[in-house]
Amino acid sequence: MLLDELKKYKVYLCSKSPRRHELLAGMGINFEYLPTNVVEKHPDTDNPVEVAEYLSKLKLSPIKMSDYASNTIFIACDTIVVLGHEILEKPKDEADAVAMLQELSGKTHTVISGLTVATPKRSITSHRKTEVRFSQLSDEEINHYVQQYKPFDKAGAYGVQEWIGYIGIEAIDGSFYNVMGLPTKLLWEMLGKITHK
Repeated sequence: MLLDELKKYKVYLCSKSPRRHELLAGMGINFEYLPTNVVEKHPDTDNPVEVAEYLSKLKLSPIKMSDYASNTIFIACDTIVVLGHEILEKPKDEADAVAMLQELSGKTHTVISGLTVATPKRSITSHRKTEVRFSQLSDEEINHYVQQYKPFDKAGAYGVQEWIGYIGIEAIDGSFYNVMGLPTKLLWEMLGKITHK
């Protein structure tokens, strides 16, 4: 079983996200934090998949992998929210968060996670897409959520696992955990590939 194989590896999660920490722990994988500080800028492109995958690889760029043993695995993920052709970044402030949620209200958007799994010898990158439909949110609901939950560290200004998700999301087509910030099924598949001799 893959969990037994992973015991032979030192696994690092290169993310500060408490949600990714929670999801990786829930998969039964022993790991340590190795957060990297990068400026999350991406090349100008009309392809949001390229953006998500690029940002996941960027998070591993400060790590000098040759300093680590060959049985080391690094995991990096970046999640973006796309409405139409617009990528919704993390909100700058309260007004920005309110404006984003007003934009998402009553519409379907796409959540894309780029995921990179690497060892000192090889690296694989992939992505997962999920469609999310919000009901029509009132200004009162949006303001309550932003003031109480302060979603300034979240792309699209919301966390699916928080109050706004409970009361506002009508439908999800695809992985729920992808919307939380880590496509766990995809990660499991990629870990299987990278540990396969």
